[in-house]
Amino acid sequence: GEDVKPFTPEKTKEIVMSLQQPAVFCNMVGDWPALHWNVKYLSAVLEGRTIQFRLGLKTVDLVPQFETSCSYVEATLEEFLAWSCGQPSCLSGPFSCYDYSKYWAYADYKYIARIFEDKPEIFQDVRWSDFGFPGRSGKESTLWIGSEGANTPCHLDSYGCNLVLQVQGRKRWHLFPPGDTSFLYPTRIPYEESSIFSKVNIANPDLKRFPEFRNSTAHVVTLSPGQILLVPRHWWHYVESIDPVTVSINSWIELDADHEARVEEAITRMLVCAIKSAENPSDGDLWLNPTEVEATSHEINLQYLNKAVSAYLRCQETNVSGRARSSSTGAEQRTNASCKRRRREVGCEPEGCTLPTQECDLPTPKAEVLPEIPFGPHLLQVLPQPHKTNVMGAVAVESDSRDLLHENEGEHFGKLHCKRKRLQMSNDCETAAHQMDSDCSPCTPHTALSTNDLLDCLVNPRVISLVAQLLLERTRV
Repeated sequence: GEDVKPFTPEKTKEIVMSLQQPAVFCNMVGDWPALHWNVKYLSAVLEGRTIQFRLGLKTVDLVPQFETSCSYVEATLEEFLAWSCGQPSCLSGPFSCYDYSKYWAYADYKYIARIFEDKPEIFQDVRWSDFGFPGRSGKESTLWIGSEGANTPCHLDSYGCNLVLQVQGRKRWHLFPPGDTSFLYPTRIPYEESSIFSKVNIANPDLKRFPEFRNSTAHVVTLSPGQILLVPRHWWHYVESIDPVTVSINSWIELDADHEARVEEAITRMLVCAIKSAENPSDGDLWLNPTEVEATSHEINLQYLNKAVSAYLRCQETNVSGRARSSSTGAEQRTNASCKRRRREVGCEPEGCTLPTQECDLPTPKAEVLPEIPFGPHLLQVLPQPHKTNVMGAVAVESDSRDLLHENEGEHFGKLHCKRKRLQMSNDCETAAHQMDSDCSPCTPHTALSTNDLLDCLVNPRVISLVAQLLLERTRV
């Protein structure tokens, strides 16, 4: 019968918590009422309530289309559906200024708990208990509704791993392993808590500006309705809707490593707010992502940093003493454990944002006892893309006549190459410094560095990780 799942909740959770590569679960949600959440159904449930849509151009540029460069409208799902179908009624209304052939629309990152706050019974349509997380439902999930071409710039999430249910239409995911981070040129501008963006437009990479991107290894999968994608911790992803209308539901699963990640995020926020607030606000520099309501003060950021450090230390003490608690099933604890965007989404200000009080909710299995993963018809591997089609079939901009993509040996090569690149960078920096000392002038005539240039270096994930380690060592003394 349809109620028979290929994996038990215990086995599914074991897979989710141990698998370090993306995979697709099949035949796990056939009895979930949420599978009926197409746009027509959701429109009827919302009864004319408006939600915010982000609109972007379908034209593909060399620069990622960040949220700061998009337009925004408030519209009902009925208006969105009419616009996406090209109905004449859209000659007026919120989408009237946006030609469907030129624009896409995305109602992304909408917390179900807020959208349906007056209909809490709908939360139970999402049953993450089948994945070994009892008590987790739509209340701890987010909703994504988009038109063809709607996309999210390539980024990684600082916290947790991600489970994504495809409900309507199809989405294409381009995923890159954590070992490819240096090849993706990470940046924190525009700033958004717990999202590290790539400077590379994955759909049309500029290999002249970002030559190391050719060494990246994309894992590509088209997610269809009824399938659930597991995005492991710190895997980069670029996501695009490929059907006229798409609906997805996701939930982030907390991990032990989130404690240290929150310390790093607190340091990043403090630096970004301190440095960017010193600039002239009239210069038109859009550095704060629209999801961030405002730049918080230094005092608030310092409080957040101290709370993050305290939570991390409590977790470490618990691990050492062997008193690690089992994973909590209470919604309140899970809510406290994840502050990703939720402060802005549900109106909780930074000073009221509670860092995790539970110690190490979900113990990560040790490497030596990882279970054998039962790949097969019900659990599909997301495999690396052949290098000839690694860049989404787009024509990448090259600075010379070399091949578009160099051969490599996957993630292990990427990590080794990254180390070699760091050594090469050190040598280059020493040479440049020597030349500047001998000339008393820079090597190149263009040396006007902006605040963003400085900030890109200061909040580079590798730098922040080192600062966090030094800071945590200081607290242990």
